[in-house]
Amino acid sequence: MHLLQQAMEALTVVFDPFRFLIIMLGVLLGLFIGVIPGIGGLAGMALLLPFTYTMDSYTALAFLIGMWAVTPTADTIPSILLGVPGAAGSAATVMDGYPMARRGEAGRALGASYSASLFGGIFGAVLLGVAIPILRPFMMAFGTPELLALCVLGLSLVAAVSQGNMMKGLVAACFGVLLASVGDEAQTGELRWTFGSIYLWEGIPIEALVLGLFAVPELIELAASKQAIAAHRSESIVRDQFRGVVDAIKNIRLVLQSSWLGAVLGSIPGLGGPAVDWIAYGSAAKSVKGGTESFGTGDVRGVIACEAANNSREGGALIPTLAFGIPASATMAILLGAFMMHGIQPGPKLLTEQLDITYTIVWSLMIANIVGVLICFAFVSQLAKLALVPAGVLVPAVLSIVFIGAYQATRDIGDIVVLLLFSVIGWTMKRFGWARAPVLLGLVLGGLVEQYLFISTSRYGFTWVSRPGVIIITLIPVIFFAWSLYKFLANRRVRALMPVGAAVSAPGESQREVEQGTASPVDRIVVPGIWLVMGLFFLTALLTSTHWAFAARLMPQTVAGVGLLVVILSGIGMTMKVRAGERIVEPRKPSESDPLEGLPDREIYARIGIAALWLVAIFVGVLLIGLLPTMFLYMLLYMRLEGKQPWLRTILIVGIIWVAMFVLFDQTLNVPWPQSYLGNAFPALRAAVSDII
Repeated sequence: MHLLQQAMEALTVVFDPFRFLIIMLGVLLGLFIGVIPGIGGLAGMALLLPFTYTMDSYTALAFLIGMWAVTPTADTIPSILLGVPGAAGSAATVMDGYPMARRGEAGRALGASYSASLFGGIFGAVLLGVAIPILRPFMMAFGTPELLALCVLGLSLVAAVSQGNMMKGLVAACFGVLLASVGDEAQTGELRWTFGSIYLWEGIPIEALVLGLFAVPELIELAASKQAIAAHRSESIVRDQFRGVVDAIKNIRLVLQSSWLGAVLGSIPGLGGPAVDWIAYGSAAKSVKGGTESFGTGDVRGVIACEAANNSREGGALIPTLAFGIPASATMAILLGAFMMHGIQPGPKLLTEQLDITYTIVWSLMIANIVGVLICFAFVSQLAKLALVPAGVLVPAVLSIVFIGAYQATRDIGDIVVLLLFSVIGWTMKRFGWARAPVLLGLVLGGLVEQYLFISTSRYGFTWVSRPGVIIITLIPVIFFAWSLYKFLANRRVRALMPVGAAVSAPGESQREVEQGTASPVDRIVVPGIWLVMGLFFLTALLTSTHWAFAARLMPQTVAGVGLLVVILSGIGMTMKVRAGERIVEPRKPSESDPLEGLPDREIYARIGIAALWLVAIFVGVLLIGLLPTMFLYMLLYMRLEGKQPWLRTILIVGIIWVAMFVLFDQTLNVPWPQSYLGNAFPALRAAVSDII
């Protein structure tokens, strides 16, 4: 009864007219921040925190929670419509949302995502409101060995999001974990694979890597296709939107499952948003019918799973923050700073004496999710039309934001280099059938795996592997891999018994699909070549880390060894296929959602080459004249030369976008732009330009 009374009192506090308007302002700012790739809730929280100094504690927390709660919902917009993750946590939504937009189903994808987001957000808020006292003993009993086992489980789920190829997924995950090893090792101070660069001491920035892996490859192919994102214009965006709502209702079990998983995993300190989304995505792919084959090709269930988990995790992340003062994420660490600034001490008091504050946060979280989704629903028709904007206009506008968003990672020119490097890696993986999700998941979980492994081994020796929780969690991937191996061997036995010369087809593959065409010469060289490169990568990692201290080399060498073993096993498997007369490189099939697949290889690579030259030109321009001036010239020239837009329209569009970027990043965020050779050569010129702008 006491809890109910406190909840009702908090509700009256939230619905104070002035305070409610402040929440609405936070929601609008959160939607705006979420739409812009590379900013996200973390930067938004840091940006808005100073504005809460003069507010009372209830209003300040309601304002910050209102902004933070809706950024995952807004992240959906660029993820689905542009193929550009609004933040690292929304990269999983790109896997199915963007292919749907290319098929002209942007409205359906948005409707499904908003419905799942609404339910997930409310689920997380309710769980926060009722579960803190219940979960406290459980969370206190969850030690580092169990957290380590949970990370291993998350990495094993990459098999479900690896375009049907478990071995590729494991190799990509090991690659991502090794990327997480780059930099200064915390326990020994060992500098690992920094190549003498101070920039790499802190590791590879995830923001630049995400945009390079997911955003730039999509934009390159969009530029090469010379079409709008949507290959077809939807007859009724509103009707498609409600079709997406119906999809979410039909898959209510999946929504519940993903919401629960997102909230529970979100409550684990340090696990992070990207990992939660990918684990929920992988879990959904294995739990729904045909998910392992259809996820990643435009399955609306993939969008639903990601968005339900994406929004419910916010409520879960608040549980350890409020109950124990342990931030579950970097954003929660900033929120803790807001608590301290307003004289609020997280911990037992928020569960007893200051329940009104706790429930103010709960109501703010719930109201913000509802209002944010309603606003998105109201403007879905306008938002979906972004998918119909010509590539010659959309590509330069979005790519400019991507470059600036990547530069926000550490605000070093190295961020641009990382963006371009992983753009090449991301496009290669996309083109030749390697899922990019496991790389990101490996990078996110790699640091946690190393940290938990060191603490578990230091505290328990190797007896931690016999803990009941560790055994139960570890059995899940072991059983899954054993079953996969059994199916592979059984399939080999069936194929061996087939008559000589009989057509061999994979499950679900028709005779006509097997017999049509042959693989292109490029595919026949590059596909096995990637396996060879990955094998050499893991071998090099093993050899170059032998002189490190034991604590510094334990995790990298273990992962590199596993990766090398998987490559060798895959090589044996491919050899068995070749001896059985099977193809290891399948011919490409025309795809309605990918217009490039219908073109000859020479034409495809010529177009991709031109798009890549524009990226090189941008980098050279950044070095010569600076980032903002380069973006202005790039947008102007691209829209005019590639987009064939009239001069007046080009100048108008570029002017509006560039001024908006200047006001937001230069005047509001005070971004320290990278030095340019021209500015260094002529300091007076740089000073004059600074005075003008």
